[in-house]
Amino acid sequence: MGMLKPSCIQIAIALLFLAQTKISIEASVILKKDMTKSCISSERSALLALRAGLLDPINRLSSWEGDNCCQWQGVQCSNSTGHVIKLDLRAPGCLDNGVSSQALGGNVISLVTGLRHLQFLDLSCNMFDMVPIPEFLGSLHDLRYLDLSHSNFVGRIPPQLGNLSNLHYLNLDSYTGGQVVNIYSMDITWLSRLRSLEYLNMRSVNLSTTANWVSVVNMLPSLQFLSLSYCQLGTSPDSLLHLNLTSLETLDISYNSFYKPIEPNWFWDLTSLKELYIQSNQFYGPVPQGIGNMTSMVNLSLAMNNLVGMIPSSMKNLCNLEELCLMINNINGSITEFIHRLPSCSSHKLKSLLLFDTNLTGSLPTGLPQHLSNLVALDLRWNNLTGTVPLWIGKLTKLQFLKLSFNKLDGVIHEGHLSGLPNLEFLLLAHNSLSIILNSTWVPPFKLDTIELGSCHLGPTFPMWLKWQTSASLIDISNTSISDAVPDWFWVTASSVSILDMRNNQISGFLPSKMEFPIAYAIDLSSNQLSGTIPKLPVYLTRLDLSRNNLSGPLPLDFGAPGLEILLLYKNSISGTIPSSLCKLRQLQLLDLSDNKLTGSVPDCVEDKSTIYMASWSIQSLNLKNNSFSGEFPLFLRNCQQLVFLDLSQNLFSGILPAWIGEDLPSLAFLRLRYNMFYGCIPVELTNLVKLQYLDLAYNNLTGGIPKSLVRCIGMILTQDKAGEFENIIHSAYTVDSDDMIEYTETSTVVMKGQERLYTGEIIYVVNLDLSCNDLSGEIPPEIGTLVALKNLNLSWNGFSGKIPPSIGALVQVESLDLSHNELSGEIPTSLSALTSLSHLNLSYNNLSGTIPSGSQLQVLDDQASIYIGNPGLCGPPISKKCPETGLIPAAPGDNKNGSDSVSLFVATSCGYVMGLWTVFCVFLFKAKWRIASFTFYDGLFDWVYVHVAVGWASLTRKTGSS
Repeated sequence: MGMLKPSCIQIAIALLFLAQTKISIEASVILKKDMTKSCISSERSALLALRAGLLDPINRLSSWEGDNCCQWQGVQCSNSTGHVIKLDLRAPGCLDNGVSSQALGGNVISLVTGLRHLQFLDLSCNMFDMVPIPEFLGSLHDLRYLDLSHSNFVGRIPPQLGNLSNLHYLNLDSYTGGQVVNIYSMDITWLSRLRSLEYLNMRSVNLSTTANWVSVVNMLPSLQFLSLSYCQLGTSPDSLLHLNLTSLETLDISYNSFYKPIEPNWFWDLTSLKELYIQSNQFYGPVPQGIGNMTSMVNLSLAMNNLVGMIPSSMKNLCNLEELCLMINNINGSITEFIHRLPSCSSHKLKSLLLFDTNLTGSLPTGLPQHLSNLVALDLRWNNLTGTVPLWIGKLTKLQFLKLSFNKLDGVIHEGHLSGLPNLEFLLLAHNSLSIILNSTWVPPFKLDTIELGSCHLGPTFPMWLKWQTSASLIDISNTSISDAVPDWFWVTASSVSILDMRNNQISGFLPSKMEFPIAYAIDLSSNQLSGTIPKLPVYLTRLDLSRNNLSGPLPLDFGAPGLEILLLYKNSISGTIPSSLCKLRQLQLLDLSDNKLTGSVPDCVEDKSTIYMASWSIQSLNLKNNSFSGEFPLFLRNCQQLVFLDLSQNLFSGILPAWIGEDLPSLAFLRLRYNMFYGCIPVELTNLVKLQYLDLAYNNLTGGIPKSLVRCIGMILTQDKAGEFENIIHSAYTVDSDDMIEYTETSTVVMKGQERLYTGEIIYVVNLDLSCNDLSGEIPPEIGTLVALKNLNLSWNGFSGKIPPSIGALVQVESLDLSHNELSGEIPTSLSALTSLSHLNLSYNNLSGTIPSGSQLQVLDDQASIYIGNPGLCGPPISKKCPETGLIPAAPGDNKNGSDSVSLFVATSCGYVMGLWTVFCVFLFKAKWRIASFTFYDGLFDWVYVHVAVGWASLTRKTGSS
């Protein structure tokens, strides 16, 4: 019997069953899939409430929409329970200092409701300004990972965090944007309850009042990572009775203030440590021998302490050592001996050797130390190393950082030193006596990021090998004896730089028509022979120095760098006027256009013609000297309240000095206006500048007198030992830190000691008042004697009259005093002899009279006769005119008011002398022996009488004349 065939109905039913089954299975799968994606409604509501309370300027949480919150960015749910177990809101692009352009803000208080099953919470690198760490975090009992680092939380750490018994990772690092401390914990005993904790980072949390911090962390047996740097810790016990930190591998307690010997200390017993960072803790003494017991050590930093002496020989035991940092200590020994004491058992593990500023001496070994063959970083800067750079440096094929700057190395660097370094990124050889001689056809195997070769010898031709360094962010070839034209390819190569320094060479050529340095912020091409005009500047440029070149033509109509802070163009041949685009440089702090050929008036920078006020400027130092500027005192300065140094000398400025100088420039300390055409009186308001220590108004047409209110100028009263803080303010105003490859020190000339003297840098110590060569008149106010810090006082070539005030003898610091070419009268005050610092004095061409005062200081002055020339009434040394002598017996006060008694006495005495002499003459006529003896006696007597008669006659004449 054959097999039965299924009917059509049976087939249809079977197919329908299969279809239903498939639909059921698919529906089941879809349902199950949807259940894993959806989230619990209460937790979804909590997340939406959280989003509502946050500030999200770039809409990072745009995905937080819809029902499936488990798919939202940063949210993760449990596959088994559906609860939200992970919330990661860390800001992308977070750096170590916590700066991120995608930071969230606002508050996180809504986390308290609905998200109690969180196991992972990361809020790091956000900007929760002025928001305390929420106490409710202590109720998240399932939390295992908590990261609140770099988030600008403030205030006290809630001790409720001690309730998180399951916590394995806790990061409260509060170092954010350069801010060292913004949260604190008065008591950290709550930490001792976190027995499961493996990672603890509380960098920059203020623990200054927590004396028992070591005892607390010693109760965390699972701890593997501990960072308490920048915590203002002040204690570090010598030892612990029971050491429980047997799992600890990383310890960072750097940047605290322990002020104690480096040994004994409790951490030397942690022999399981792999990383130890104890830099900048004010530890002192030698590196302990016991360091050799820490055989697990991989990274060791003892930097920036007060350690002395050679490292111990026990360092050879650290066979796992990869990084050793001892910078800024005083090893004070041979580099060869130091290398010999490094571990050689490490199978070439040592990768980083950082010995910056450790007072190492001697020469590098001539042969390659095998235990250094895998070095990645070698930093020997700021030592006293001598000799040549050995060729084995070129065999360190993994080397990325080679830093030998600021030593006394000499000899030649050639291809043999560099051809074998394909991974080199940082080449720092500056400030040695090295000659870098490389073939012009040599192609380097590396792409450098940083090139510092300042003060090495590279010239005379431009180094061709730089053509291949198209990725360099810093190029320093300053003072390298290059006397060649800058090639066109260099501007293309340097287009990647942030810092470019080529100062102090003889580089010629033109600046590119477009300075295409898209990320450059500091460029120094000063002291070269560049010519041509100045192009539009790179947009991000903040510091530019083109001084001491041969640049000409006008300034750019559009500077193109709105954030420019320093612009130095002095000692060129730039002509034309200052464009109005200068007014857009609101961040400018230092501007020096001196010694050029600029003309016209300075822009007023007034934005609204209906008012004299304009937008605020940041400028602190402005130097326009030795140009041909004209017009009145620049109006834009009225809103430069941070201005400290102002030099408008040697121009054609005119008009009166506005009173607002003393009202709107409260920080002004240096004001030089000499060689202009200002007229009118010195405004009294000028004396409101209490910080003023340098005032030079010489060679103008000023009239009137000296304001007596000069006593308000405390800058001319404070002596240098009491004005340290003031000096720092002045110095910072116009001295640029060399870290950014631009150095600038204000240079000024002072007419002092009879000649023009150049002051560079030390001008901050000069306290000067120079009003010479004007039409000032009246008396010199006695108040000038209160300016006791003055070192130079010059009032010459004016019309001052009256007497020299005796108070001028109180200027104990004055080194140069010039009152010449005035109409001063009377006697020279004897108080001048008390000026022990005086080395130059000029009182010539006045109407002074009387005896010149004597004194040890006045007698040692050079060219003394010229000091008093032009004063016919003066007498006595050092000039040749003698003073008339006075009587031996002065008359009693009130007697002989008319001089008649003195005359009668003189006449009677004279007659008696005549009669007596006549009698003796008659006797001598007949007695020869008596005659001879008497003549001999009376010859001597006559001489004596003659002197007394002359003195008496002079006294009589003077008294008669006064009557």
